[in-house]
Amino acid sequence: SCPRDNSVVKDINKMHQSNYGIGGFSHITVAGALAHGMKEVEVWLQTISAGQRTPIHRHSCEEVFVVLKGRGTLLLGSTSLPYPGTPQEIPVFQNSTFTVPINYPHQVWNSDEHEDLQVLVIISRPPVKIFLYEDWSMPHTAAKLKFPFVWDEDCLDAPKDEL
Repeated sequence: SCPRDNSVVKDINKMHQSNYGIGGFSHITVAGALAHGMKEVEVWLQTISAGQRTPIHRHSCEEVFVVLKGRGTLLLGSTSLPYPGTPQEIPVFQNSTFTVPINYPHQVWNSDEHEDLQVLVIISRPPVKIFLYEDWSMPHTAAKLKFPFVWDEDCLDAPKDEL
């Protein structure tokens, strides 16, 4: 059921959109490795509802955000501690861009209680392997690997248990 589409021009309004079980969140893979044959980059359109947050996570790819609508906060943890630590709060606004360094734990929070936050996200080296944290005090070594990630599950077979 992977929605593969290698056409050059796509109507974004007709592309598959889902919350993939993440409350207050919506995701569209605009141009992706598995569904569209991209090799070096992947582009996502994500909407975070008012007051909601993405999970705390990290990944070993470059990531650029372009804020299309709304305002929010990037919560950026540390890689020098054995756990993410108290995150640095970085405000983000419509018509701005921000980047997340490779392997830094982070979370995007729509700190506006009235308007959705919509971002275009560009990542390198798809498909992405994501490590999830339960909270900011969880050790890096205890973060849970999620691969394939939820929006890639239909396109990529889950890794086999080798035990």
